[in-house]
Amino acid sequence: MECQIVLDETENLSRLEAGTDEVGRGPLAGDVVAAAVILDSSKRVNGLVDSKQLSGRRRAYFYSQIIENARSWAVARASVDEVDQLNIFQASLLAMSRAVDALDKKPDFVYVDGKHCPKWNYPSKAIVKGDSLIPSIAAASIIAKVTRDHEMEELDKVFPGYGFAQHKGYPTSMHLKALQILGPCSIHRRSFGPVAKLVNITN
Repeated sequence: MECQIVLDETENLSRLEAGTDEVGRGPLAGDVVAAAVILDSSKRVNGLVDSKQLSGRRRAYFYSQIIENARSWAVARASVDEVDQLNIFQASLLAMSRAVDALDKKPDFVYVDGKHCPKWNYPSKAIVKGDSLIPSIAAASIIAKVTRDHEMEELDKVFPGYGFAQHKGYPTSMHLKALQILGPCSIHRRSFGPVAKLVNITN
């Protein structure tokens, strides 16, 4: 489904353009975290690329540059419960919608990473692999990734033994083994196969 509204991208070069992206669709645990960013053309952050292509050190560098130089940025999320209730696709759209709504400047146009836009009234366009093509989406992917990684590192202290600081909730062999031994904790997504299987066994 394409976005409902798409502006002529040549009609207003002064418009405020936001990019939005989410991280955390694949993990078995933790929230889906999204960010939205409006970059400042007078304070360019050079070298922005998809957060997955950057080392942790480079992501941290760009995170600080974006925070310092962007015209506006915001982070939002969809909770574990919302992931389980809505499904991961709808939860991801919800998180991105919340991130854009949280910007302190209303964007004139929004670029969304992926194939679909949330149901909203913003003129917008979804772009597959947009985090590699649109600087504002790349910036949003970095903000979201750094934010979520930090949160999972903190949750590792709350729920020790699962290795959240290492795998950030993704279904690595380390994580799956810990799940078998410890069982799911409160931040595990009950609707995801490996977790659902264990929940059904224990119930």
